[in-house]
Amino acid sequence: MKTKLATLALAALLPSAALAQSQNCASRDAVLERLSSRYGESRQSIGMATQGRVMEVYASLETGTWTITVTLPNGITCLVASGQAYEPLDEPREPSGIPS
Repeated sequence: MKTKLATLALAALLPSAALAQSQNCASRDAVLERLSSRYGESRQSIGMATQGRVMEVYASLETGTWTITVTLPNGITCLVASGQAYEPLDEPREPSGIPS
């Protein structure tokens, strides 16, 4: 889990040009079509990153494959990380300020 977060944090900090050059990138529609048709993945979560970028996690609940993408403001989507054994979690948040 720490490795995934470190990779995601790094991707969010890279300048847009460096991200596009260092990752597999394509138009958003093309990336989403491939994730859906080839891997059966659908969006599981979304978040805003720096500089107007959108981070999304796609996964197949049937096969367990997952992919993290970052979409740049210009509409280009880059693959940041992928793997196996995805498991959705619904963990309750602990209230802030209360030690566990």
